[in-house]
Amino acid sequence: MSRTVELCDMSEDSRTTSRPLFLERRSIEGTCPRCGAEQLCGYPVNSEGGWFDVVKCQYCLLSVSRERGPRLGPIRLLTDQL
Repeated sequence: MSRTVELCDMSEDSRTTSRPLFLERRSIEGTCPRCGAEQLCGYPVNSEGGWFDVVKCQYCLLSVSRERGPRLGPIRLLTDQL
């Protein structure tokens, strides 16, 4: 007895209704102290210690600066603004 198995192409899945989320990285002036590239960007990062606002070199990924960020990262609650 033989069976035919039909494969589903997930790239054309009609159930997906929302677009993927992307976080914009803001350009930061300056040069990387490690590689000298002028490709610094700032954005929030979630790591083992919580959320941090970082500036990273986009060429070698060195963290140029890292400061504690808001407790929910890019999500801003109204109570945080009071």
